[in-house]
Amino acid sequence: MSSRSFCAMLLSLSLGACGSGNLADLEEYARQVKEREPGPIEPLPEIKRIDTFVFEPASPRDPFVLDRQSAETTATGGGISPDPLRRKEELEQFPLDSLAMVGTLEQGKTLWALVKTPEKTLYHVRVGNYMGMNNGLITRITDDEIELTEIVSDGTGVWREQPAAIALSQ
Repeated sequence: MSSRSFCAMLLSLSLGACGSGNLADLEEYARQVKEREPGPIEPLPEIKRIDTFVFEPASPRDPFVLDRQSAETTATGGGISPDPLRRKEELEQFPLDSLAMVGTLEQGKTLWALVKTPEKTLYHVRVGNYMGMNNGLITRITDDEIELTEIVSDGTGVWREQPAAIALSQ
């Protein structure tokens, strides 16, 4: 017997089994359900009325446009503040006291400082780069020191500049 004829025979047997049998039990159950007295319908819950409120701004502005000048002036009282749109540099994830200056390199007229992280990774930085967790801008590099200007908050939302330095480690 081929597999095709075996499948056809198996299919006809299974379909035949579905058609045969006693449906009397099922018909009796359906009749009993239809004869039942319907139960009471629960009333709909009471809908509480909510008063409406119309918001009318004094000066409408587009909420999807960043107004950097007014945001900085409001947050800092017109003083200095960190640039929230500036992309953070790699060494800004470390506190200054965890970084070590290990040397300098001079390339052309640019003096680079070599900085080692706690994970022993070596980076080179120059004036204008940032490092440390307080928006520390490198302002000067000498053979034995990196000078920075940090922007720190006094805790009341006012920002101020503060000098910092990392000395060459021996």
